[in-house]
Amino acid sequence: MTNETLNIWTHLLPFWFFVWRFVTALYMTDIKNDSYSWPMLVYMCTSCVYPLVSSCAHTFSSMSKNARHICYFLDYGAVNLFSLGSAIAYSAYTFPDALVCTTFHDYYVALAVLNTTLSTGLSCYSRLHQNSHSTKSLGAWLCIHCTGFLTLQSCGPRGRTEPSTVHLSIDAGTIPVPTTWPWLPNQHWFLEIKKPILCKVIRILAFAYPYIWDSLPIFYRLFLIPGESAQNEASLYHQKHMIMTLLASFLYSAHLPERLAPGRFDYIGHSHQLFHVCVILATHLQMEAILLDKTLRKEWLLATSKPFSFSQIAGAILLCIIFSLGNIIYFSAALYRTPEPELRKKET
Repeated sequence: MTNETLNIWTHLLPFWFFVWRFVTALYMTDIKNDSYSWPMLVYMCTSCVYPLVSSCAHTFSSMSKNARHICYFLDYGAVNLFSLGSAIAYSAYTFPDALVCTTFHDYYVALAVLNTTLSTGLSCYSRLHQNSHSTKSLGAWLCIHCTGFLTLQSCGPRGRTEPSTVHLSIDAGTIPVPTTWPWLPNQHWFLEIKKPILCKVIRILAFAYPYIWDSLPIFYRLFLIPGESAQNEASLYHQKHMIMTLLASFLYSAHLPERLAPGRFDYIGHSHQLFHVCVILATHLQMEAILLDKTLRKEWLLATSKPFSFSQIAGAILLCIIFSLGNIIYFSAALYRTPEPELRKKET
């Protein structure tokens, strides 16, 4: 058992639950003729994708140095695909009355596609920063994403520095491993080591701003003017979803509880496991809220706005996939074309 074991299962088991929900919805929907339900099906499909990809990333990331990066590149791309699925469902079912058929509503999904691309690029950049050329790459590739969870710390017992030991911290507990492992990357490969504060800021922004954009209609609905049709039971689920998302964000950034008791939560109960659980619960609450809005507001929405066409939904999803894969391929190629620093020259 490692500190990745429960990270795998906390997303693999919910994946099957969301698959069951998705298959049930498919069975009960006239897919060909019920265009009103298409955004919901897209959202439910993306809610199945991100737990599966995350589980696979945590499973195979230890195979090699490059495999670790590529696995998490794919993980972040899947998270951003889910972000777009959420935006499509929000646009179709949850917009407050006052914002339906406005300019903001018209461009909401298009800008969500752009946000997913930028988020992918920023998080990829924060994970993979080998040299000074990366700054130029960021300027040329402001359409990139991917965040790293790996930090390297040289330390020995009772805080004494020891070059023979490195602690791997995956947003969780720390596990000492020998630096002679052949797959262990050089510390100068990671922005976390070179500029940890900048890395953390980029990483948080990369995940925070797509969520904030997607949630603007919910914020308006809950705290400003919901509108008559939006005053329903779904609002309570939206509130719970928001609270659970904030809790997940806090755990992700604060590294609690392992920060308070180093070594005691290396395998069970560390922040990344709790983050996984909170994210899954938030997704479940979000799904219930969207389903309620879809049912309770159907008559008003069909009378007021036009449902998404197949080309609109497919175009948004395909653009997100293409640009995200472009980011992933770009940064994956950078892994193989950038040589490792020859640090031993300094020793001589």
